[in-house]
Amino acid sequence: MFTYEIIQEESKSIVKINGDLDIDVTEIMQDEITPALMERQDIEFDFSNVPFVDSSGIGLLMTLINELREAGSQVTITKVSQEVMYVFSLLQLPEILGREIFVDLKRDFEPVSDTN
Repeated sequence: MFTYEIIQEESKSIVKINGDLDIDVTEIMQDEITPALMERQDIEFDFSNVPFVDSSGIGLLMTLINELREAGSQVTITKVSQEVMYVFSLLQLPEILGREIFVDLKRDFEPVSDTN
């Protein structure tokens, strides 16, 4: 089950996402999260409880981030698991959105191997 919470700190809004980011959350992202964040300047997406992201989830995330940036928001993504970051790196999301958006991304990040 997907849930989210928007926490307002002094100058930052933190969006804590819980659950898979997939096709099932499209409506929530478009109808609830995006409008709630459009007036916010500094937005952090906390991915500490996101175990899985599929291609539709990545598309939603890219659309949301681009819309927020166009509205003048500064967006960051934090606490991404190594498994989710692996998917992001395969699809070159850090290069597309900018490596600076991923706060926890090490400069020398290398995707983990699936050869176990």
